[in-house]
Amino acid sequence: MSQQKPLGTGFGRASTTADVIKGIDLSGKTIIVTGANAGLGQQTARTLAGAGAHVVAVARNPDKACAALEGVANVEFDTLDLSDSASIHAFADRFLASGRPLHVLINNAGIFCRPFALDGRGIESHFAINHLGHYELTVRLWPALKKAGGARVVTVSSLAHRITGVDFEDINFEKREYQPILGYAQSKTANVLFAVELDRLGQSDNIRSFAIHPGVVVQTDIINHFSEEERRGVGEWTEDGRPVVNAEQGYKSIPQGAATSVWAATSPQLHGLGGVYCESSDITPVLTPEQVASWGGIAADPSHPAGVMDFAIDPEAAGRLWALSENLTGTRLS
Repeated sequence: MSQQKPLGTGFGRASTTADVIKGIDLSGKTIIVTGANAGLGQQTARTLAGAGAHVVAVARNPDKACAALEGVANVEFDTLDLSDSASIHAFADRFLASGRPLHVLINNAGIFCRPFALDGRGIESHFAINHLGHYELTVRLWPALKKAGGARVVTVSSLAHRITGVDFEDINFEKREYQPILGYAQSKTANVLFAVELDRLGQSDNIRSFAIHPGVVVQTDIINHFSEEERRGVGEWTEDGRPVVNAEQGYKSIPQGAATSVWAATSPQLHGLGGVYCESSDITPVLTPEQVASWGGIAADPSHPAGVMDFAIDPEAAGRLWALSENLTGTRLS
């Protein structure tokens, strides 16, 4: 029976990290946050450390993460480049050598709507970094997740997953026209499918997995490469160039955007659940084709109701993606 049904958590689009962490003590827990140098990752790391967790904040530039989290107790910093398999393995080796359990892994880092590029293995960059990098990291950290005796993996996806599924016959856009939003959307669907299969594989070791959409947060570094015109295309901006925060329309502040990651990582409301997609600190319903059609086919408008496309939680596609990821990375669960 599908667990993809709202819980009625009492939280909503305007809920913040302070709201969802209230009353939760994370003393004795170790948590890794990728992309902790800015934006949602920084806010997530700050909130979890403030609740007593020991947070390992990782980024391509750990000095930037250190500056962003200056003065925050319970945080250590390390280097991780999700586009570089050697960097992923080196970080995992360092963490595993410490002998610590890993209670929560938050796969937060990513790239957004970049021009077409291939990584060193010849894989389209969004798919390579947003999905395969976190796949490889999670699998390598599996022994530490098992050691926790109850762990969660939270992967940051996006409502952009509604735009397209994973084209298993054309991951690299060799047979179809590449558009940056399609590269991004395919990788975000992969994030959801990854969470589904990871949860299935992890349940016997009490490792549960969640994919989340943070909301559209235009205050983050992820769109720094955009022109002013392009920025206006992904969010609401004032005439003097400041982002508009309107949670009910789906445009969130950073504390609102990071809330669902923190909630999925820590909330007792999710006890015994997993393999689901969440928005605004709750599990979403499954969207029907009729609903999407009623929106004029524009599925990724943030003002639309929360929901996940059925193709993103399909267990057969999730298993197929896992097998493809094993083959592309050479990294498998032991």
